[in-house]
Amino acid sequence: MDRKIFIDKLTAKLKQWDDDIDKLEAKAQKAEADVRAEYNKHIQDLRDKKNAAQERLEEVKHAGEEAWEDLKSGSVQAYDSIKNAFQSALSKFK
Repeated sequence: MDRKIFIDKLTAKLKQWDDDIDKLEAKAQKAEADVRAEYNKHIQDLRDKKNAAQERLEEVKHAGEEAWEDLKSGSVQAYDSIKNAFQSALSKFK
């Protein structure tokens, strides 16, 4: 995957994940106390994963071409892992 494409794709996904977290927070506020605690736990986990993805994105943006090649496979794996975590969490709260 080309670095610019990866950066653009992850930037768009980060925005979408922010929106998804906002939606989950709105649902959590309307939920019963016991369910709200579970929502908040998952929301914090998603927020942590999103922040990790943001940090990875910053590394990729500032990496030289040689370093990008080293970061590429780990970045793609991290992105896929985070994407799966978001999909799993979102499906639990539908």
